[in-house]
Amino acid sequence: MIDHTGLSVSDFDAAKRFYDAALAPIGAALVMMVPEEFTGGVKVAGYGPDRAVFWLSEGPAQTPPVHIAFHAPDRATVDRFYDAALAAGGTDNGPPGLRPHYHADYYGAFVRDPDGNNIEMVCHLPA
Repeated sequence: MIDHTGLSVSDFDAAKRFYDAALAPIGAALVMMVPEEFTGGVKVAGYGPDRAVFWLSEGPAQTPPVHIAFHAPDRATVDRFYDAALAAGGTDNGPPGLRPHYHADYYGAFVRDPDGNNIEMVCHLPA
């Protein structure tokens, strides 16, 4: 349904460090930087497993902060995301665990990125 999405981030370098670490557990990495001559000098980065599907753009932070959930193939990946995201400067917004009020097999973790966006990694499979 959604082909790609992105965020405006107030500190591009801090956001890049955070997303480099937080998205690594799902095999997503920086796949391109748009040349600044095409962006008016603004830093723009695209992340994905093979093509850019999640974008960061240098600018004012999202107001209000947004919630973005990434799909994990298993619960261990959710755990790795949480640890990596916290180590990269994120703040806890809900440790890994079941969220049965959403769905019986909903296993997720929530971390605030450097701009306060609620970034989630979720797995919908049973243990």
